[in-house]
Amino acid sequence: MKIFKIELALLALIAVFSCKDAKKEAEKMDAEMDHEMEKVAEEITTNRISMLMESKSDSDVSGEVSFVEENGEVTMNAKLTGLSEGEHAIHIHQTADCSSDDGSSTGGHWNPTNEPHGKWLASEGYHKGDIGNFTAKSDGTATIEFSTDQWCIGCDDENKNIVGKGLIVHQGVDDFTSQPSGDAGARISCAGLIQ
Repeated sequence: MKIFKIELALLALIAVFSCKDAKKEAEKMDAEMDHEMEKVAEEITTNRISMLMESKSDSDVSGEVSFVEENGEVTMNAKLTGLSEGEHAIHIHQTADCSSDDGSSTGGHWNPTNEPHGKWLASEGYHKGDIGNFTAKSDGTATIEFSTDQWCIGCDDENKNIVGKGLIVHQGVDDFTSQPSGDAGARISCAGLIQ
């Protein structure tokens, strides 16, 4: 009978320790699940497009560009190489098709609201793709950062959604007045904005 009581006491101790281990394991799994849910929530609130820029029109211009949407604002970051020193224009164009040698397969500037071409946020009008000009250094490099709440990544608003559009770097400068596209010259680099 004593052996039976000892065995019973041992089983009770094992059950208590097993419950504590199970509880610790459950708490650990809950913490891991919470962490995973936080990551999913972050991905839902942060949309991202990243791609390489392709050389066009017999240029050597290439680089990387990313678009990140956070809290209702999209930020474009581009790092380019192979440019001639000085100012160049950059625009979002109608389609993500960079198949032509001269970049013309991207179509005209992205202009979903049918405005005249102009400087970004001009009261006379501007295209949603009218990013503007940037300056390349003497070593042919340039870094561009541009943020706006006028764009979105993959939303249902076709007047804001940049997915399916093309990004073009031009050899020349956008004069902000010539219609329909600012007389910015050859298309020397291209990327398709596909998520």
